[in-house]
Amino acid sequence: MYYVPDGTTKCGFYECTECGDRFLSLHTEPQIVCPTCGEDLDWEIGPGEEMPAAKETAKLLQIVEGEEVEKMDTLLSLAITGGGYEWL
Repeated sequence: MYYVPDGTTKCGFYECTECGDRFLSLHTEPQIVCPTCGEDLDWEIGPGEEMPAAKETAKLLQIVEGEEVEKMDTLLSLAITGGGYEWL
């Protein structure tokens, strides 16, 4: 699987409001930090500057359970690879 480990029975399907990325996560909170754009913060700060805060821009679209986890993971992986799934 591409997004979640094999054997996962429950995960969240998220969409980021900033970059539009859709992904599966083991988290099922209403909002989380996007793994694509939310972790690209510049942590090098100077004197008098505030520490940047990671924004929770990825919103939960649905909770995926059971057999649907593997199906959704495969579909998202195929969308990214353009259909070639031999490497999975």
